[in-house]
Amino acid sequence: MTEHTDIPLHAHQRFGREILYTLPPKGVTPHPTPLLFLHGAFAGAWMWADNFLPWFARQGYRSYALSLRGHGGSDDGAHLDVLSIADYVEDTEIAVTWLREQHDQPPALIGHSMGGFVVQKYLENNRAQAAALLCAVPPQGLLMSQFNLLAQRPGLLMDLNKLLSGEDVNLSTVREALFAQPVDNRLLEHFRSHMQLESQRALWDMSLFNLPLLPAVLRPPLLVVGAEKDALVPAFLVEATARTYSLEAHIFKGMGHAVTHEKDWMQVAELLKGWLDETLE
Repeated sequence: MTEHTDIPLHAHQRFGREILYTLPPKGVTPHPTPLLFLHGAFAGAWMWADNFLPWFARQGYRSYALSLRGHGGSDDGAHLDVLSIADYVEDTEIAVTWLREQHDQPPALIGHSMGGFVVQKYLENNRAQAAALLCAVPPQGLLMSQFNLLAQRPGLLMDLNKLLSGEDVNLSTVREALFAQPVDNRLLEHFRSHMQLESQRALWDMSLFNLPLLPAVLRPPLLVVGAEKDALVPAFLVEATARTYSLEAHIFKGMGHAVTHEKDWMQVAELLKGWLDETLE
């Protein structure tokens, strides 16, 4: 659904893992540090291709998005329910190794929702130039988010459980789960058509069984971002994540979980770029 046709989208397969990427256009000097974007649950690298990959390429960043195994165009979809967060961390390590080979240094990591949780687990045993957590599952796990949904929006929780069982969801569910700003049905259909099953094992890992070991988590320069009207990872949990890492959270007013696609998504991109420019000097 990307409208950034002047920035070509490329695809690469690395050990069966799909990597979509964009490069700075001619005349724009590439930044020495590449970016690696990690998607959330039920999604794939496609979610970054619409806005963030081409926008950051224009700013001079070589921008890559990984589809974790079982997602998007990556292998292992037939074994999705046995995939763990540890598997997703291994996928991230594979992508980082490849990018280091291509660019002589590791990337900065940007993770959305489940992807932000994977970033935290990755940092238990790996260093990074910098890392940004966008509406990320907190290090304390998903349980508080699930309890909040049960109390505040039980109907939405039931609809999301239908998605887990392979049932289709309607556009109003996509809107309620992901968006707070005005959004047209074309974009909602784009999301619905790409959304997929998620690994039950990975969800349990994020709920209880494989939470980040905080004393082991390496602390690169870290940015924590949330959305005021996020129904899935509420702002108070994003703030808890920031406190865990002795930081302040940046909460965007009036936005929902899909900060990559909300009407004002560029505000998030500009904050992230400014932070990266300063951090990666």
